[in-house]
Amino acid sequence: MNGAEDRGLEYLGASRIEGPLVVVERVRDAGFDELVEIKGADGRPRLGRVLEISTEHALVQVLEGTEGLSGGTVRARFLGESLRLPVSRNMLGRVFDGLGRPADGGPPAVSGDRRDVNGAPINPVARRYPREFIQTGISAIDGMNALVRGQKLPIFSGNGLPHDRVCAQLVRQAKLPGGNEEFSIVFAAMGVKRDVADFFMRDFAASGALGRVAMFLSLADAPGVERLLTPRAALTLAEHLAFDCGQHVLVVLTDMTNYCESLREVGTARGEIPGRKGYPGYLYSDLASIYERAGRIDGSPGSITQTAILTMPSDDISHPVPDLTGYITEGQIVLDRDLFQRGVYPPIAGLPSLSRLMKDGVGKGYTREDHPALASQLFACYAYVKRVRALADIIGEEELSAGDKVYMKFGEAFEKRFLTQGEHEDRPIEATLDLGWEMLSLLPRSELHRVSDGLLAEHYGKAPRVKE
Repeated sequence: MNGAEDRGLEYLGASRIEGPLVVVERVRDAGFDELVEIKGADGRPRLGRVLEISTEHALVQVLEGTEGLSGGTVRARFLGESLRLPVSRNMLGRVFDGLGRPADGGPPAVSGDRRDVNGAPINPVARRYPREFIQTGISAIDGMNALVRGQKLPIFSGNGLPHDRVCAQLVRQAKLPGGNEEFSIVFAAMGVKRDVADFFMRDFAASGALGRVAMFLSLADAPGVERLLTPRAALTLAEHLAFDCGQHVLVVLTDMTNYCESLREVGTARGEIPGRKGYPGYLYSDLASIYERAGRIDGSPGSITQTAILTMPSDDISHPVPDLTGYITEGQIVLDRDLFQRGVYPPIAGLPSLSRLMKDGVGKGYTREDHPALASQLFACYAYVKRVRALADIIGEEELSAGDKVYMKFGEAFEKRFLTQGEHEDRPIEATLDLGWEMLSLLPRSELHRVSDGLLAEHYGKAPRVKE
């Protein structure tokens, strides 16, 4: 060991290197989550953090991988602080790597404010209830599963489904009705392929959305452990924009399944006792430490709304990642493979999808007075369509009653006209609601039990036809 200015001691040698982990012996005065500078024989510094500390050793997670390191030549310097990110509203329009370092060829972010990426606990008493509608321009979301400010609403998808396209459309089109308040987007991608990252950057740049977006990209060829800090770095910037600058911020995280795979990888390397499907037993609390950084706080006009995209292995919604996510968040948007195979885009499933906070962000004063009742009636009618289709599979469509055949026609129109829209089609909420009434007008008035007589008199059969 050698003295080392005011940055602490430098330790020579590592007793064990396994995966992304390095064990340094006889470490003094180190702390959990403290940053560590690791150097090998080539002298190149790599960043790490302390995962575990005891009187005998420190377990260090090397964020940039351990390739090329050998135990005898490792030098470790403990830096006395956790990972901090300089935050500034000037980071909007920029692209960063998973640790918040510039990846667009521009200069580092200039800011005297450096924040711990793990965030600060929010006093639950200071939280404000999520309210007020965010328009995505996607009818299946705005009309039936509306997103409100401060909400956590994930998107459950499967391999091969167009979640990247839906994600890009969401970023392009999301806006606050009225447009009088500042609205920005923080986008974090974990474990995505380079061509997918290029797709997002090209799409945001071509649409002009990049100017209000800060991108954090941890690519598939980056060390897996970097993904564990990417969403935290992105949320650290979002907290600054929302609670210091007063902006309304939408945070988009993709793909949280890749994040959880990295968490499992590190847990396995540490020799932890695995839980369901090999994931660590603390998966729930770890996901909660990310998801619960969304919300609104008393004393700040800003908000953080969060949409996490996650892919379900084998389309299994009971898989630990979507299962635990559903317990923490306020609903989910589910992409349906059957709809996708029938050419419906976006293939958002009508019945499994749910926004638990929709009732608090739509209706009079937010969208339109008829919105809550219209959404409820559309859900009820489409649920009956599913039952009629199941019956038709057994007895044949020609044996259905006249009323059930009307519902079959409603179901086809609902999927082709209401759910289906162009990838670059941005529907205002008024157009979505008018289209919903156009669909309901295909059914007999006597079948509509969830809307009042007053709303039926005002809208049934009177909605202007929305152009396809």
